Amino acid sequence: MNTLLVIINIIILFALVALLYSMQKKHVSFSKRVFTGLGLGIVLGIVIHLIYGTASDVTTKTIDWFSIVGSGYVKLLQMIVMPLVFISIVGAFTKVQLSKNLGKISFLGIGILLVTTGIAAAIGIGSALGFGLDGIELTAGDAENARNEALTENITMVQDLTIPQQILSFIPSNPFADLTGSRPTSTIAVVIFASFIGMAYLGVKRKKPEEADLFAKIINALYAITMRIVTLILRLTPYGVLALMTKVTATSDYAAIAKLGKFVIASYVAIILMFIVQLLLISLAKLSPVTYVKKALPTLTFAFTSRSSAGSLPINIKTQTDSFGVSEGVANFVGPFSLSIGQNGCAGIYPAMLAVMVAPTAGIDPFDPKFILTVIAVVVISSFGVAGVGGGATFASLIVLSVLNLPVAIVGLLISVEPLIDMGRTALNVSGSMTSGILTSKITGDLNKEVYNDHSKQDIVEV
Repeated sequence: MNTLLVIINIIILFALVALLYSMQKKHVSFSKRVFTGLGLGIVLGIVIHLIYGTASDVTTKTIDWFSIVGSGYVKLLQMIVMPLVFISIVGAFTKVQLSKNLGKISFLGIGILLVTTGIAAAIGIGSALGFGLDGIELTAGDAENARNEALTENITMVQDLTIPQQILSFIPSNPFADLTGSRPTSTIAVVIFASFIGMAYLGVKRKKPEEADLFAKIINALYAITMRIVTLILRLTPYGVLALMTKVTATSDYAAIAKLGKFVIASYVAIILMFIVQLLLISLAKLSPVTYVKKALPTLTFAFTSRSSAGSLPINIKTQTDSFGVSEGVANFVGPFSLSIGQNGCAGIYPAMLAVMVAPTAGIDPFDPKFILTVIAVVVISSFGVAGVGGGATFASLIVLSVLNLPVAIVGLLISVEPLIDMGRTALNVSGSMTSGILTSKITGDLNKEVYNDHSKQDIVEV
């Protein structure tokens, strides 16, 4: 009987996929198809949850099959992330405009990411204090205890990690291993390795222009092929969002979410406030925040459902260049860096909130201005090297709490609401990345305002 019910659920999913495909054939815009997939996923997931429950055998097997579409899509994007990071950075050095403004772009791009992370940390602290969040009130069940046991290894890894040691971990000793994503800091290591190749290219260009031109043509060809792969994968976005959202709504523990409701609300208040800050920064650059929201929504929707900043990189870069008019050099430079530096949600808001919540257990007054400034500074510095995948916020929190000599067990006590909050954090990370790219391109004079203001340039994937 259970097998029959699972088959029926799979048939329903295929019917919805067929509906989205028919919309594509009718040339319905990419944005509308993504939001249709999101809505259908929410409805289907809630129906599965209400009929079968979260822990039933039918739900488990159904979601297992659905993951072929949802998780499979995310894996395809993750497959292209490291090649894209590498080729984007090297390719950025071959762009004439970037070569002239390399130092300025590096300073602005990374600087904006770090400054916004500091602001995010301050907002996270304010939200935690405003809602009166207290880590003492949290209790540990079986799932929480199991999570804390699993975190023991990570705690050992970061507890005695000094800031100089953390900086050393960024430097690649084996770039080919880092291209496989073998370490939490692999992404920034690949960025550093690619940057060295780019700087070597600039040196060769001055002394042996013919060899440099050949290298540039090869890199540009590889970049074109890589971006074509990205386009092919992005065409699957509506189907991926449908399956991912179904999984979220079907398997969420709503009782646990209700129990930790105040923390969830406080987290999303902080996320929304930080998003408003990003829109204000765009307004200060004399660009329309409304246009930004409209064009960014499909990308942010995917980031929200996938919970992967790294998986969102291909669609992030394509949105910056095709929808916002950010130069390829800036988008290809800032995008990859944002995976490991200055993530507003995972490395900014979340660790700061946990630090404030757990401070009273260590006899620290969370309202102490000195403590607040210390938390913000530690959060900004620790935001380097945070992996842009699910679990990056946990890693960032362990580092921050360890540096501040605060209990780290609180990280495991929030496991039941972690997926729900991580969705908003990831969307904020990606929004911060795009904001940094737009502002950097605007300041350096590389932003194409006509493309930014052209609402026909809203779809990043041709239907």
